[in-house]
Amino acid sequence: MDFRKLIREIQDFPKEGVAYKDITPLLMHPEAMNQVIEVFLDNMPHKNIDKVVGIESRGFFFGTLLAQKLNAGFVPVRKPGKLPYKTHRETYELEYGIDSLEIHEDAINKGEKVLLHDDVLATGGTAGATSRLIEKCGGEIVHCNFLVELEFLKGMERLRPYNTFSLIKYN
Repeated sequence: MDFRKLIREIQDFPKEGVAYKDITPLLMHPEAMNQVIEVFLDNMPHKNIDKVVGIESRGFFFGTLLAQKLNAGFVPVRKPGKLPYKTHRETYELEYGIDSLEIHEDAINKGEKVLLHDDVLATGGTAGATSRLIEKCGGEIVHCNFLVELEFLKGMERLRPYNTFSLIKYN
């Protein structure tokens, strides 16, 4: 299946000059979603995962499905003030501003194997901040996967030395 046909591009969103990759058309196709999960699983060299960390909010869609398939726990990483318990916080830059993310302090146990998942890898700021949060909790990142990668923004460089995979690449 050509997943690229199910990604809609929105010009000047969320601000002028940004070409936003909208995954909601893909989410409306159960067969496509199932195939995406299978491709992710086929491209994971390490399937012994304790926790899948999904980044707010679109990383939750496939992150929870992956957690279910891997028989792993799911951990949401959210914007400040959205999690009710004690948190770790990381600030990061993205292609159109500065933001912060939080994770519950007790979300990951020391030594647990973690899959980091998000819908889009752009500059790598969000994924980089999330990787630091996972490590603050004591987790070991064994793989990172993304539905879409904007290669021209070189976000993958921020994720070295992690094992990474992106399904759809735009350059």
